[in-house]
Amino acid sequence: MTIAALDPLIHPPKRLAAMAILAASDWADFTFLRERLDASDSDLSKQMKVLQDAGYVKVNKRGRGRGSSTWYRLTREGRHAFEAHVAFLQALVASAPVSPNGPHTIQQAAPAGEPTSTGTNSTEAPPTLTTNRQ
Repeated sequence: MTIAALDPLIHPPKRLAAMAILAASDWADFTFLRERLDASDSDLSKQMKVLQDAGYVKVNKRGRGRGSSTWYRLTREGRHAFEAHVAFLQALVASAPVSPNGPHTIQQAAPAGEPTSTGTNSTEAPPTLTTNRQ
């Protein structure tokens, strides 16, 4: 498993969230996405343009001027790419190493003779970092 399998077009947080919303719906309009992603109009437009250019999202613009609306949906290619990305993330989390001291600790040892983050000599027990992994 290599990190290169992550789709760089989907992975940025706002694009990933937009893809998740679209994967759970037939169509979503611009305003709905903007509010859910807490994005500005210009930022959301740029993020969605990247997904559209990749062939992951189809755009449907309705009307002109002030009363117009823009709607988005995943393409087949977009749904496949999103599902593959999510599957890789799930596999990555599932395969993360667990410390021999338990699932909530990862030990980080300093090189021999170097001070640790606690300022002690590294011949003593290494500091323990707590993670949120359950």
